[in-house]
Amino acid sequence: MRVNWRLRMRELHRMGAVFVALPFLVVIATGMLLQLKKDLHWIQPRTTRGVGTAPEISFERILDAARAVPEANVTDWGDIDRLDVRPGLGIVKVQTHNHWEVQVDLQTADVKQVAFRRSDVIESLHDGSWFHPRAKLLVFTPMAVVLLGLWLTGIYLFVLPHAVRRDRRRRNATR
Repeated sequence: MRVNWRLRMRELHRMGAVFVALPFLVVIATGMLLQLKKDLHWIQPRTTRGVGTAPEISFERILDAARAVPEANVTDWGDIDRLDVRPGLGIVKVQTHNHWEVQVDLQTADVKQVAFRRSDVIESLHDGSWFHPRAKLLVFTPMAVVLLGLWLTGIYLFVLPHAVRRDRRRRNATR
């Protein structure tokens, strides 16, 4: 029995689309937000400028400045996720585990800005790790493979009618 590839590709394409619909919607929506994170300060706070351009304060003064911000809820280094040092702007961004960002002047240790940073939460939704640590591997990675299959079957289904018409024209021209 001969396999009808056109029907098989359509069937695979439809089944794959159903399988990836919800996770792909999450990836699309969060991806659109991440594209705008530098433009929408609701997502990621705008980077301020410090007084100088060379770091002159110690790590202890950075920690003390972060401790002084109640929203950040910093008591020690264990509450801090990472430091993003921008010497050219004279600022260090102290990013906490509870997603608050405290921008500290690298010369004066003054707190320049305090804001909630949503970009990290959106990124974890985007890659699936927000749902469960294994969701990234067990849901979002297979979804990417299926999405590649959708792309391939979609290309096949797009090119097929053009190829059939071309073959018909060739056959009719040789008659």
